[in-house]
Amino acid sequence: MSLYVDTSGRATRSVAICDRCHMKMAYDDLAPDGNVPGLRVCGACTDRFDPWRLPARASEQISLRFPRPDSPLTGSSSSESSTSAIAGEAIAGEAIAGVS
Repeated sequence: MSLYVDTSGRATRSVAICDRCHMKMAYDDLAPDGNVPGLRVCGACTDRFDPWRLPARASEQISLRFPRPDSPLTGSSSSESSTSAIAGEAIAGEAIAGVS
């Protein structure tokens, strides 16, 4: 293994040291680290970008197109009520023969 880094044929002829593994290599082989600004690291030491470091997303203002006020879920005011056989719901004013 040679003691000198061959920088011939590169855009820059300088030599740099990786900030993580402290290996000497050509300056063109180093790239800025995505998570820690100011570090120049080699391809083997490059971290994936951490999405938890991003600012929190702004909440969306979602509203209904035609909002209606809530109605109370209490029983109806009618005294005659029965249960529908299909949906099992109480229907006010409906009378079934034989059911009181």
